[in-house]
Amino acid sequence: MDFPIRVYYEDTDAGGVVYHARYLHFFERARTEYLRKLGFSQQNLLADCLAFVVKKMEIDYKIPARLDDLLRVQTKISELKGAKIVFYQQLWRDDNLLSEALVTVASVDLTKMKPVAIPANIKQAFQQTTI
Repeated sequence: MDFPIRVYYEDTDAGGVVYHARYLHFFERARTEYLRKLGFSQQNLLADCLAFVVKKMEIDYKIPARLDDLLRVQTKISELKGAKIVFYQQLWRDDNLLSEALVTVASVDLTKMKPVAIPANIKQAFQQTTI
């Protein structure tokens, strides 16, 4: 799934280059929209005491993004099992790969604050998009 991102002044340093931490925000938004596109909202999941929390992130910065760039985050699932989802995400400007990340997310029962198996309906929706 692709998600567009515009770089705003607040995302950059005085030289107009995107702060490294903003890439995490861009990837997070894209994962949220990925869920939404599959028919699941974070708000409804929280109401059911379920959350997806980042356990591990590996990110590679290749080319800097700059003020006013129109970017797109490409999000795919590379692994899905038990309570774990591994997302493969890439940040693009036109045909230029700016950054890529592997993000490991755990499904957590918020009442117990412990990992829990991904619900069957969510797992099934994810399986249809796994690479």
